[in-house]
Amino acid sequence: MFLIVGLGNPEEKYAKTFHNMGFLAAGDAAALLGVKFRKKECEASVAEAYVGGDKIVIARPLTYMNASGRAVKQLMARYKVSPAELVVIYDDYDLPKGHVRIRPSGSAGTHNGMRSVIAETGLTEFARIRIGIRDPEVNIPIINYVLSDVKEGDYELFSSACRRAAEAAVSLAGGERIDIVMGKYNG
Repeated sequence: MFLIVGLGNPEEKYAKTFHNMGFLAAGDAAALLGVKFRKKECEASVAEAYVGGDKIVIARPLTYMNASGRAVKQLMARYKVSPAELVVIYDDYDLPKGHVRIRPSGSAGTHNGMRSVIAETGLTEFARIRIGIRDPEVNIPIINYVLSDVKEGDYELFSSACRRAAEAAVSLAGGERIDIVMGKYNG
């Protein structure tokens, strides 16, 4: 069993914002596994796949970013997922745009969605895949930036980053060791 959670905001008006990189990567992971988000449970939209007989659940919390932890906690309880079977994908303002960074554990940094996940679950020892969104040419408050749409000229860069994040998540779900996945996808 493995749980992949992509953080974001559920409304259509947020679909192309920087804060929805986790949702986009979760969609890419579902596409890689040939499944669709067909049900809603635990305050999340859920897709289920099987790889080598092992179940993989891909989820997009419907709680909005700052309450993402509620859905993650419910999903972990529902599917009896251990911290070693969880990966969370999200945008990270502290990384340059288009970079992907995988870590086996850590803090929330400046990310309110991750603060919620850590606060609700009481865990910091779970894999996370961060997609860098910082653009040094943009000088507006972070809250305004993360909720703004990705510029058309950067769309392919972020689309590629989301695909790499999804591939990394699927590799982890398939049993590949995190140090090997980090070596392939970090950067």
